[in-house]
Amino acid sequence: MAGARQGTAFAKHGRVKGRPLDDAALDEIRSLLGNAPRRRDLLIEYLHLVQDKYGHLSAAHMKALATEMRLSEAEVFEVASFYHHFDIVAEGETPPPAVTIRVCDSLSCMLAGADTLITELEQGTRPEEVRILRAPCQGRCAEAPAAQIGRNEIGHARADTLLAALAAGETAVRVPDALRLDAYRAEGGYQLLRACLDGRRSREEVIADLSGAGLRGLGGAGFPTGRKWELVRAQPGPRLMTINGDEGEPGTFKDRFFLERDPHRMLEGALVAAWAVEAERIYLYMRDEYPGVLEILRQEIDALAASGLSDHAPIELRRGAGAYICGEESAMIESVEGKRGLPRNRPPYVAEVGLFGRPTLNHNVETLHWIRDILERGANWFTEQGKEGHSGLRSYSVSGRVRDPGVKVMACGSTINEIIAECGGMQEGHSFRAFLPGGASGGIFPASMADLPMDFGTFEKHGGFIGSHAVVILSDQDDLRGAALNLLRFFKDESCGQCTPCRAGTEKMVAMLEAGDWDDARLKDLEQVMRDASICGLGQAASNPVRSVLTFFAGEETR
Repeated sequence: MAGARQGTAFAKHGRVKGRPLDDAALDEIRSLLGNAPRRRDLLIEYLHLVQDKYGHLSAAHMKALATEMRLSEAEVFEVASFYHHFDIVAEGETPPPAVTIRVCDSLSCMLAGADTLITELEQGTRPEEVRILRAPCQGRCAEAPAAQIGRNEIGHARADTLLAALAAGETAVRVPDALRLDAYRAEGGYQLLRACLDGRRSREEVIADLSGAGLRGLGGAGFPTGRKWELVRAQPGPRLMTINGDEGEPGTFKDRFFLERDPHRMLEGALVAAWAVEAERIYLYMRDEYPGVLEILRQEIDALAASGLSDHAPIELRRGAGAYICGEESAMIESVEGKRGLPRNRPPYVAEVGLFGRPTLNHNVETLHWIRDILERGANWFTEQGKEGHSGLRSYSVSGRVRDPGVKVMACGSTINEIIAECGGMQEGHSFRAFLPGGASGGIFPASMADLPMDFGTFEKHGGFIGSHAVVILSDQDDLRGAALNLLRFFKDESCGQCTPCRAGTEKMVAMLEAGDWDDARLKDLEQVMRDASICGLGQAASNPVRSVLTFFAGEETR
């Protein structure tokens, strides 16, 4: 065939398997990749290169990428099709328009009028010129409704401002004004790391201080940090470290808040952690919904490498591609390895067999953010910040019907009523009705429970949890069943599909709720199967909002 080379895979009798290889597409792929290594774990990074350059993944480019990386077309396709942010265009199909506007339709944005915004945008644009997409949480819940036009993140979005940005061609990444390396060092940054590397701090001392402070994993699980370091360090080397920046839980945005302002506090914490467990490399996985943060991290990781501060544990930045499930640590590791983000069965745990089969220390952003303060100020300083019976500070992502939503750094053990007061109270005309203590999967609870301390273990006995401390406040004007349905639709869309009870169960539950079928017995049977037979937290916790509405608001009008 003119203009095409034969593929590298052959069937019996020498016939080429799959579509012919296009010369021009192969040359374009080679130009994009340049001298970068053709490693399997970099597949998602290279798919991003193609998507960013051409606005989609054509059949010809996917064939060429598979050939260049010595992978089958099926391997490339199954990875690309798993993630929401890749647009696969088959032969003969029309590529998407040059501009896409993503509007978040998760709970906080729904409360702020996302449905109306989407309708207005659809009426104000031509579908052949602009694609309007409903998108899951973009981590700007305090600025609801949130949208992205191209790679430009826009909070408090309105149709007129989005259309004006579209007309002006404002689709590029806007980089927040974060504290950069020189400024961070001028304020005492990296002195702690230097003390560790120079031998003025011992690994045993550092781990003991973190254990004494009671620092726990703040991505949702709450596992003691010092204990985790001991477990990983006890494993035979070589060891690795991962940072989970995929905070996709609707209502959660604290990691973005810290990274847009002071990224090096987290990076120094990570480098100290890697030193403590003797991890030889750090892989930082950051969600694609945060383009501004990704750009900050690219620049500052390069600056760290140039300074020599990360020589003991070089940092590699990996870009997610729109998959909530990759917030689960083993699914994130699969994604870093260039695969679909499918959660692994456990045991073994990632501390034993993690990234590339090596013992791996995994932390989220906020946990690492507190390490410098604890080790410089002492364990007692941190423990004394909490309310009686609770240790430390916590960052609550607060959105919904409050006057001043945002990240509120408060004592661990603070109550919802205290958090609402910190937010200036309820919005005008709204009375406090219900709250989510832990994002989409943490359950929906009545205002009568708003004096319970916000800490791990408090809400579990009531069928919920605080997870990553994502607080959404609901009022007397909100439809609680509608809120639960919104959250269930999110879980249906984000199920990785690996477990049939999760995949089919979320679909069935959404169908029941959409039909107005809130039969308690049938829903209870369905959720029990999902809890018992799903291997990760998505399927196990997806029904929490429905169950809590039935438990705490039974017999009430849900509006």
